[in-house]
Amino acid sequence: VQLQASGGGLVQAGGSLRLSCAASGRALSGYTLAWFRQAPEKERVFVAAITWSGNRKEYADSVQGRFTISGDAAVNAVFLQMNSLKPEDTGTYYCAAQRSFGRISWSQYEYRAWGQGTLVTVSS
Repeated sequence: VQLQASGGGLVQAGGSLRLSCAASGRALSGYTLAWFRQAPEKERVFVAAITWSGNRKEYADSVQGRFTISGDAAVNAVFLQMNSLKPEDTGTYYCAAQRSFGRISWSQYEYRAWGQGTLVTVSS
């Protein structure tokens, strides 16, 4: 599967952005789609994930209640709605996919397919 992330940009603290991850190459049945964030000189960390069936979603504690992950089978895409953004949300956001049949992993090493990343900058 190939992934293409988009939607990043510069926003003031308290603002909102919506990231998109378009998938192509194969059907996503049985996949888990995730978003990770990598701040400058920091490790890539888990942000949120959704099973393609949509019945499971998980969020990092730092974004719980502010971010919402969703999927749209009609366009084969996953979205990350980010509200109440904070400067610490700044980083490059990557979408990732792994065929996991309902299981969600928070480890980047379990994901085989990655998008190219989209930069989010939140100014204070």
